[in-house]
Amino acid sequence: MSGREEPTLTRSRLCAALLLAAVPVTAGAQTPPAAAPVAAAIVPKPAALTAEQVPPIPLVLAAQVRPYLESRGAAFSGWDPKARAVLITTRFGNAAQLHRVAMPLGARTQISFEAEPVGGSYAPQRGDVIVVQKDSGGDEYFQLSTLRDGRLTLLTDGTSRNEFNAWSDDGTLVGYSSTRRNGADSDLYVMDPRDPASSRMVAQVSGGGWGIGAFSADKRTAYVANYKSVQNVDLFRLDLASGALTALGDNTRDVAQSAPRAAPDGTLWSVSDEGSDFARLGTIDPVSGAFTARTTEQWDVDGFDLSADGKTIAYLVNAAGSSRLRIMDVASDTVRDVAGLPAGVISGLQIAPWGEIGFSISSARSASDVWSVDPATLALTRWTQSETGGLDAGKNAEPELVTIKSFDRLPVSGFLYLPDPGRFPGKRPVLVNVHGGPEGQSQPGFLGRANYFVNELGIGLFYPNVRGSTGYGKRFVSLDNGPFKREDSVRDMAAFVAALAADPRVDAGRIGLTGGSYGGYMCYAAAVQLRTQLRATQCTVAISNFVSFLENTNAYRRDLRRVEYGDERDPRQRAQLMKISPLTRVNEITQPMFVITGHNDPRVPQSEADQMVAAIRAHGGVAWHMIAANEGHGYAKKENVDYAFLAQLVFWQKYLLGQ
Repeated sequence: MSGREEPTLTRSRLCAALLLAAVPVTAGAQTPPAAAPVAAAIVPKPAALTAEQVPPIPLVLAAQVRPYLESRGAAFSGWDPKARAVLITTRFGNAAQLHRVAMPLGARTQISFEAEPVGGSYAPQRGDVIVVQKDSGGDEYFQLSTLRDGRLTLLTDGTSRNEFNAWSDDGTLVGYSSTRRNGADSDLYVMDPRDPASSRMVAQVSGGGWGIGAFSADKRTAYVANYKSVQNVDLFRLDLASGALTALGDNTRDVAQSAPRAAPDGTLWSVSDEGSDFARLGTIDPVSGAFTARTTEQWDVDGFDLSADGKTIAYLVNAAGSSRLRIMDVASDTVRDVAGLPAGVISGLQIAPWGEIGFSISSARSASDVWSVDPATLALTRWTQSETGGLDAGKNAEPELVTIKSFDRLPVSGFLYLPDPGRFPGKRPVLVNVHGGPEGQSQPGFLGRANYFVNELGIGLFYPNVRGSTGYGKRFVSLDNGPFKREDSVRDMAAFVAALAADPRVDAGRIGLTGGSYGGYMCYAAAVQLRTQLRATQCTVAISNFVSFLENTNAYRRDLRRVEYGDERDPRQRAQLMKISPLTRVNEITQPMFVITGHNDPRVPQSEADQMVAAIRAHGGVAWHMIAANEGHGYAKKENVDYAFLAQLVFWQKYLLGQ
């Protein structure tokens, strides 16, 4: 922030000032000397934030927004097999922590107390150990620890990047990947978390996308996935004694598969797009690797879990962004739908040892909460009811699915939230919010604090799914691959903006755009290419130059990103990457921009933001910039998230609403 901040007015001083102003001046009384002007009360900026050219945030705005800042959600993290309780992740302080819930709608008892967000799970069957994963300041150099009595005991080396992969079915082993050997390759390890000295490397690999998906019942074999791209995930059988990796099927093909789950009888289940545009649930021959589909859904199967006895499978279908929960009886292939859930997004699916199916669901009118379903009766049980800041979430706008034809007649769609026309009549301003990835998808979950835009400011929100998004088949997700197709997704975004401008409910002269990560690149690109259609842009953890991004992103993920964006080492691709980089055309940016970044971001380094902000200012443009010293690829700590959101409100009120 440029200039010196004024001190916040204390409550006693404010009350005194108001009382003084209310005292009448009687005729003939001596007029006191004029008092110095009282500074407007402002929101204190968190110590970790640097806010360049961002004006002070009025305390009165924070008071108006407060209920929207205080909603929280609960994410299902697994079952406590000993007590039949659930483990959840939710936030009551500054960062999300683990809590136990002993009974449906029971108290959320906090069990981890870290300064950073924490996630974890109980050992299956035994429930005697909780293994957690935590990084530092959003750097994504995760460490594994056990959690007991509110304290963590470190299991990994404390310096490399480690990721929890899977438990053995009996809860005696964990599989994890680690870059400890050379900082780039995700080698595979196993350990008994009760004895950190038992940790051993079981496979030395090349690449950053490796992970153990499951163990065989006898723990002699692990089933491994090597993620090369969203379209290419190879599967292997790993002999844990010898370290020998054997391919499951022909890995020369571009087939995307999930890591297999092993049933007690040795049957391997997986999700694969082999022979189909959409991912299907099926079985894999453990010798030949041949995939046999067991579902015929017309959308992607997003994930699944297998019961301990191998008789039941719960799986999710992504139907145009909304989740559908199905239960399959393995013996008969009979599939039943779980009814009674709102249109929303389901995650964290896990079947308890006794058969109950746990999950989280979030929808437009409900924050993320934990539910379970009885596979025999399909009866639903709600385990948590998260607070929404005292607001009636039932009044939130429901999304409207909007489908248009892009420049090449390709159908593309997104979700539009519009304010109540009775309260906000006439044409409304709209913010377009582009998701990251690009291997991601905007889905109709809970908007949280973003509901303030719709409910209180009368601003519509539109969440597009441009080509390259997941959820619409493997052909659709491939249509933006490489530097020569990359800007086709920007043309999709231009088509969406044109469609919004033509909507009689939308004020075509007041459209803004925001996005994070890859959506941040789209935000920069829109600031260049759609400058005459947009009033302003707000870009978060965004790629400004593909070449510098690929050269500086963390080593473990560089090759993964080259598959998606292009290889900067190839002269022809490098030239095209430079051509399509927003930084190359920064002189064409004419509208105000607000850039938000995390200092510890291992994916899109802060330098991507620094060079864009500097270039915009050098050309005389407006560029607010916020940097968090203790965050990475997106903000996770509540004090930072709140302040950044309030700053965005100030930005949009000024440049979109003209206030």
